[in-house]
Amino acid sequence: MPTTVSLPDDWPAHPDRSLSLNSMGSFDWDLVTGLMHMDEAALDVFDTLPGEYDGRPESLGRRVPHAESARLDALVSSTLKGGDDSYGAYFRIRCRDGRLRWTHTQGRVMRDRDGRPYRIIGIVRDATEELTHSAERLGLDEERRRQTSVVESTTAALAHARTVRDVIDVIGDAHGLERLGSMGMVMGLVEAGRIHLVAEGPAGSFVPGTRYTRIDENYPMSEVVRSLQPRFLDSAQEFAEEYPGLWQKISYMDISAAAYLPLIAQARPIGAIGLLYQDKDGFTQDERNLLVALGSSIAQSLQRAMLLEQEHDLAEGLQQAMLPRRIPAVDGGEIAVRYRSARMGQDIGGDWYDVIPLPGGRVGAVIGDVQGHDTHAAAVMGQLRIVLRAYAAEGHSPGTVMARASVFLHELDTDRFATCTYVEADLATGVLQVVRAGHIDPLLRTRDGDCRQLSAEGGMPLGLSAEFGRLEYPVTTVELDPGETLLMCTDGLVEHPGADLDDGVRLLGDLVRSGPSDLQELADRLCGAIDERGGDDDMALLLLRRRVEETAQGGGRLQQHVAPGDPEALVAARHMIGAAVRAWGTGDRADEIELIADELIVNALMHTDGPAIVTLRVLSGGERRLRVEVEDRSSALPRRREAGDSGVSGRGLMLVDRLADAWGVESRGSGKCVWCEFLMD
Repeated sequence: MPTTVSLPDDWPAHPDRSLSLNSMGSFDWDLVTGLMHMDEAALDVFDTLPGEYDGRPESLGRRVPHAESARLDALVSSTLKGGDDSYGAYFRIRCRDGRLRWTHTQGRVMRDRDGRPYRIIGIVRDATEELTHSAERLGLDEERRRQTSVVESTTAALAHARTVRDVIDVIGDAHGLERLGSMGMVMGLVEAGRIHLVAEGPAGSFVPGTRYTRIDENYPMSEVVRSLQPRFLDSAQEFAEEYPGLWQKISYMDISAAAYLPLIAQARPIGAIGLLYQDKDGFTQDERNLLVALGSSIAQSLQRAMLLEQEHDLAEGLQQAMLPRRIPAVDGGEIAVRYRSARMGQDIGGDWYDVIPLPGGRVGAVIGDVQGHDTHAAAVMGQLRIVLRAYAAEGHSPGTVMARASVFLHELDTDRFATCTYVEADLATGVLQVVRAGHIDPLLRTRDGDCRQLSAEGGMPLGLSAEFGRLEYPVTTVELDPGETLLMCTDGLVEHPGADLDDGVRLLGDLVRSGPSDLQELADRLCGAIDERGGDDDMALLLLRRRVEETAQGGGRLQQHVAPGDPEALVAARHMIGAAVRAWGTGDRADEIELIADELIVNALMHTDGPAIVTLRVLSGGERRLRVEVEDRSSALPRRREAGDSGVSGRGLMLVDRLADAWGVESRGSGKCVWCEFLMD
């Protein structure tokens, strides 16, 4: 006898029950009225109570993130306009507890005889389990390729970071955050037992009181530094429970997840980074592995940048210590100096400037560059600067200063050479004596703002001229009128990558022409152009301006060469002196000045084997003075003695001492200079 099977009363199950038990619901969307009916199961998929839904799709907006809603609207609109009969899409909804949940919708479009859509009937379902167990549907391979791309692109960008700021910009800018899928980033560095917050985002998200925090405080960055382990916060609820103090201050940012990573280099923590997310529901294991790998890459780049900055600071400090600590005030002139080191790393160079007070109110201006970009170049520069300064202060002529400096560098235990320009300036008269050793020509800015290059005949670079026995350094004499400015610089100011040096000089001239009239502001303007260009070479700059108000009035500078055994030259020198002292307004002292000058010239011709060079010039300042200088080639100093039986020999210095207001003797390298000064009416 056949067995009787008892079936349930509700068998087979109603379609609505089947849908509900499988987390599926149905909807019916009337496109004419805009109303959408959703059964209870469909509302349950959206985590919405029946009383919260008014039949309009817009009321579900709080459950669908904006980005997802825009994507769905675009899909439906494309389907309706394109004539398709169905569509399907995966999207996320935000549940009541803030979690994001994957959902799928499938819709069938109903059209009238004319093809116009008037109704959509479809289903919605919870796709969480489906996507969890069927990663292929989400394009797992594509996601892994994306993650690999994130690692590669971020690592490549970090490879170019040379400063801590560069590292922060790579991670924290819009492109970096987009790569990581994050909406914000915080980074802190370990400093003396505290964490110094060096970056936070987005803008305006800084939490007062967190710029410096102790490592033992209850903050996520402090925890990862203490434990050396990453901390992943999968939901806003977890964040609030674990770190209530911090959450209270940042809850307005709608953070749904966060990842805090220790930055570890050489087995010690150097800082921590936090990545903040919106619309994210936890972290998969692959995502965690990705972030840990990125944290390691960021830590290595950060440590490299910190070491480069330390090395740069050390190198720049060494360079600055070898440059003059202060620039002396110069009567009749203004001076501006600047130095800019190379952008980063140990790119310290041998560029230098110097200003040397010289006898007679003159001043020496030096600009130079030792070959190379390392500490050895800086060390050679320091020695060469001191030696050149000493030779100039001894009174050697500009050409001799250069020759002796070249010999010194050649004899130094180094293979480096140096380029240099040395200018001996008499700002009372405006006479400049320019000597160039393989360096670029200086520029001259006129009082009306025009700028031109001063072509000065030059010799070989220092060190090389001694090696090849070519120590001749010709002197070019030019005049600097009141209000004019001399510009001297190293090639770091004019060299541009891929551009000709002459083009760089022309560009510099344009900057000088359009620059401000104030000397310090002009120097800043020129340095600012270098900073904008971001050159890889260091740069030294010296600006020397002759003041208008402090130049000599009614006088100037005259010089005469008197050869031994040439009576006509002696007569010409006497005529020059007589005409000059009367033209310059010396009053009743003219005869005294002529007498003293004649005595000094005759003494130089009698007691030395070479010529005499007599120079007359008017000195400016608080009171006008006329200065007489007589140079010869003898290093023997004159001495006062009683006149002989003839009453002639020995009287020269007695007359100088009695008639001149001041006098003295200066060493001039290969000889000496006897000078005296007279107050003028």
